[in-house]
Amino acid sequence: MNKRVKGYLLAALSATTYGMNPLFAIPLYNDGMDANSVLLFRYLLAIPVLFIMGKVRGRNFSLRRDQWLPVMALGILVALSSLALFQSYNFMNSGIASTLLFVYPVMVAVIMAVVFHERVSVFTWFCIAVASFGIALLCKSTGDNHIGLTGIGLVMLSALSYAIYMVSVNRKKLCDIATLTLTFYILAFGLMLFLIPAITGDGIKTPEHSVYWVNLIGLAVFPTAISFLCATSAIQYIGSTPTAILGALEPVTAILFSVTLLNQPISPSDTVGMILIIVAVTLVIAGGKIVAPLIRIRRLFPRLRR
Repeated sequence: MNKRVKGYLLAALSATTYGMNPLFAIPLYNDGMDANSVLLFRYLLAIPVLFIMGKVRGRNFSLRRDQWLPVMALGILVALSSLALFQSYNFMNSGIASTLLFVYPVMVAVIMAVVFHERVSVFTWFCIAVASFGIALLCKSTGDNHIGLTGIGLVMLSALSYAIYMVSVNRKKLCDIATLTLTFYILAFGLMLFLIPAITGDGIKTPEHSVYWVNLIGLAVFPTAISFLCATSAIQYIGSTPTAILGALEPVTAILFSVTLLNQPISPSDTVGMILIIVAVTLVIAGGKIVAPLIRIRRLFPRLRR
């Protein structure tokens, strides 16, 4: 198979598997679990998978002394992003939540402009305005489909946390850490955010019906391990920008699952708003101005041993 074709297929598979988050999470909520417990098991099951992947490839899991604290901070940021997103599923359509999360590249552009004084083109600002209008449409009351401020706030917190992570992960101190190793430690440190409340609070909730353990395993395998592995390989084959653009399949997949399998309604206004967001953010990524802070450059993805 042509390498570019293989790369595009892997990028599409990475995006679609990540869009499976609501498919596995919502049934677990309906079976008595909460977001904290779902994510606790997701991380617990994903960590050994990543460790085995690393050992099979001969990866080095050591960190320098000055890298431990920054990596720990990144782990907390990613875990906070995950928790806010999964909590938002309790307040809004999961497909809409996934679409709102997709605005994180726009937030990266704003952070780079405000904090690091990076020049942002007029076209990028136009795309940001279009995405903002799409968000406004999603916030508009539509009867039973009204999206409350709590849900919007949680998704925006999730997107902002992830945007800060994407900017921070490109700092010089972390650039020599291989992605698989970095992801392993990010999940390990992020696990604390779910473990501490589980121990000190209401405890760890497990599925009431044993069949739903399949959903927990699915969360660890598909949106976590497989999505990560495919994204890493895709970047090697076709580069960062095409892989990021195909990330638009993430909210599209989540929307399809929410409507067809989870029976969550979406209004015409919601549909227009989501299309505007997806198109605007995709154009921002395609512009190439913020690709570097969005996805770590190829040197962070050592070639797979074939």
